[in-house]
Amino acid sequence: LWGDRLEGAVVAIGNAPTALFHLLETIADGGPRPAAVVGIPVGFIGSAESKVALAENPFGIPWLVVHGRRGGSALAASAVNALAREEEL
Repeated sequence: LWGDRLEGAVVAIGNAPTALFHLLETIADGGPRPAAVVGIPVGFIGSAESKVALAENPFGIPWLVVHGRRGGSALAASAVNALAREEEL
C-alpha cells in the first residue's frame, strides 16, 4: 500500500494498531524506512502493544507515541501539525 511513498516520509497512524504492526514488519523485512513514525492508534485490542513495539524498535527511527489505549486520528494529525509548525518557526 505504501510502496514508493514510505522512504523518508513521516508516517502517522492514529486508528489501526494492525497498520502500525504491519509498518514495523515491513521495515524489519528490509522495506523502505520512514523518517519518523507517529504511532497513536486507539483501541482496546493491540493498541498499547503496537505502541510498545514502536517504542522498542531497533531500527533507530524517531517515533512519537501516547502510551496506553488512548489515541486516534485527531491526535495523530495534531502531532503531525505540531511537527510541521515547529519546522516553520
